[in-house]
Amino acid sequence: MRLTALPAFQDNYIWALQAPDGRTLFVDPGQAQPVLDAVAQGMQPTAILLTHHHDDHTGGVAELRRHWPQLPVFAPEDERIGLECERVGEGARASLPGFDFTVLAVPGHTRSHVAFHGHDHLFCGDTLFSLGCGRMFEGTPAQMLASLQRLAALPARTQVCCGHEYTLGNAAFARHVDPTNAALQRRQKEAQDMRSRSLPTVPSLLSDERACNPFLRTSAAPVVAAIAARLGRAPEDEVEVFAELRRWKDGFRA
Repeated sequence: MRLTALPAFQDNYIWALQAPDGRTLFVDPGQAQPVLDAVAQGMQPTAILLTHHHDDHTGGVAELRRHWPQLPVFAPEDERIGLECERVGEGARASLPGFDFTVLAVPGHTRSHVAFHGHDHLFCGDTLFSLGCGRMFEGTPAQMLASLQRLAALPARTQVCCGHEYTLGNAAFARHVDPTNAALQRRQKEAQDMRSRSLPTVPSLLSDERACNPFLRTSAAPVVAAIAARLGRAPEDEVEVFAELRRWKDGFRA
């Protein structure tokens, strides 16, 4: 299968997963035009997957449905997604000829956020980013940490297909937290090279995220030590490590 990141807005990606015969899944189309342009180049819309209700991930669906009224849409169980679609939650399957994804409930960024895992790809919206994670608009630190740990437990070869191009900003923070991490240093240089050539820095491999992403390393000694230094004491548990790490990131300026 061929994976393409379609740029949208300032830093969003709409993901297109294309089968050899041209049939294509589109993930989180916040704008319709990038999808229409891709279709003009030969992609054939088969279905849409939505990870959460935010408009920059759903805003293009209505226009796409005007072009393809019967196009299936798989979306979380959330009344804020005001579309006719198949509602999916934990353990459900998004299955079509040639495509089969397992749905994972990953609350934290929003209360109803889901991720889709299949074909060695993880479409995780705004839960897990390359070298970072999403803000907690509706969930708790415990929920978000549990969601990230679920994603981190997927096979190492999984390609992490997140919703935004945030890698360089996340790398700057991650280096601040974990400055001696050699894998992180390599990943930052790689991302800088990719962006200098106007290439997406994602998808990333889950194995790299486990090695580099501080939000997946909340039990690692360097990350715990960095949080202890901020708190002036040892953190009570891993949830407190994560909560303080996210608070730190929220106010961080490179």
